[in-house]
Amino acid sequence: MAINKAYQTYQNNAVNTASGGELTLMLYNGCIKFIKQAMNNIENNQIEEKNKHIQKAQSIIQELMLTLNQEVEISQQMLPLYEYMNYQLTEGNIKNDVSHLEEALHFATEFRDTWKQVLQQTRQKEHTQGAQV
Repeated sequence: MAINKAYQTYQNNAVNTASGGELTLMLYNGCIKFIKQAMNNIENNQIEEKNKHIQKAQSIIQELMLTLNQEVEISQQMLPLYEYMNYQLTEGNIKNDVSHLEEALHFATEFRDTWKQVLQQTRQKEHTQGAQV
């Protein structure tokens, strides 16, 4: 039990001290994790668990949609993609069809990987600028 409490404290601290960019990365990672769990649940005929994990992934996607800045052009392009992911998750949930979840997983993974690259480039740029001062 002490290990679980220590891990929970670590997770809370990680979230509380993360930048906005890092929080977005955490959301993508969580979405990927829940989609994979739902796929595993379908394969093991664990319907109730599948539903729970898909709903968690959908909640993350909805949060990502809410945080989009609609004044930025890329955000206007991302919204329909998030809506498509949400649709695929719904279809996968209703039909117990892993192929729909795989489609949503593909997008979540691509977005996560791209976001990770953006964070790394931003950190490198900040580090370079800080060294020049």
